[in-house]
Amino acid sequence: MTTYVLIPGADGRAWYWHRVVPMLRERGHDAVAVDLPSGLDAGLAEHVTAVVNAIGDRDTGDDGPVLVAQSLAAVIAPLVCERIPVQQLILVNPMIPAPGETAGEWWDNTGRDEAARAFAAEEGRDPDAGFDLIVDFFHDVPQDATDEAMSGEASGPSEALFAEPWPLRAWPDVPTRILQGRDDRFFPLGFQLRIAAERLPGVPVEDLPGGHLVALSRPVELTELICNGTEAPRSQ
Repeated sequence: MTTYVLIPGADGRAWYWHRVVPMLRERGHDAVAVDLPSGLDAGLAEHVTAVVNAIGDRDTGDDGPVLVAQSLAAVIAPLVCERIPVQQLILVNPMIPAPGETAGEWWDNTGRDEAARAFAAEEGRDPDAGFDLIVDFFHDVPQDATDEAMSGEASGPSEALFAEPWPLRAWPDVPTRILQGRDDRFFPLGFQLRIAAERLPGVPVEDLPGGHLVALSRPVELTELICNGTEAPRSQ
C-alpha cells in the first residue's frame, strides 16, 4: 500500500481530487486530499504545514508518502520534503519553480503568456481573448463537475504565496515525475517540455489526454499514470 497525498493547485480545495481519491483507494492505497490555507497572509510555510498536518499520524512507511502536486502546488510539494521523508514527487501540469523566484515572477520568467497565446492560435482560438475560466480550465471537464466547482465557495491562492521567493537552492533529492495534459490550454505541452528541460533536466514529461484540470476531466487515466511506477504489478 502506498499513501498518496494530493495537493490542489491555486483553488486550494481538496475537492479538486474527489474523483481520483476513490480510485486510488479501490486499488488498495491510502489517499488524502489536502485543503490549503486561503488567508491573504498564508505563505509557503503555512501551506507546507497544512500538507504535513493533513498527513498526520498515518503510517506512510519508512520511505514516506507520494506527494501529487497539481499546478501551483509544485511550488509547495518540494518544501514538504524538508519536513518529512517523501517517497516520490509527482507533478501534474506543474508550475515548476526556480531557486529565489517568486510565483508572481514565474509567468514573465518562463514566457507562459506568449506560449498560451501561441497555443490558442494553433487551436484556432483567439489568442487575444484573455483568460476565461471555462475556456481555459473547464473546456474538457464534465458538466456536472463544472457545475459543482462553480457552486462551491470561492477560493484562491494567497497574495503572500505569490510574493515569497522560493527558498530551496536546488530541487530535493527525491525521485520526481512530471505528468502533463496534452490538451492543457493554460500550460501547453510544448511549453512544459521546454520548462522541464530547463529546470528539471533529466526528468521526462509523461503526457496524457486532458486539460489543466485533468483530475476532473480524466481521473481514470490520471490515476493509472500516478500509480505507474509506485505500485507492484498485479498478479494475473
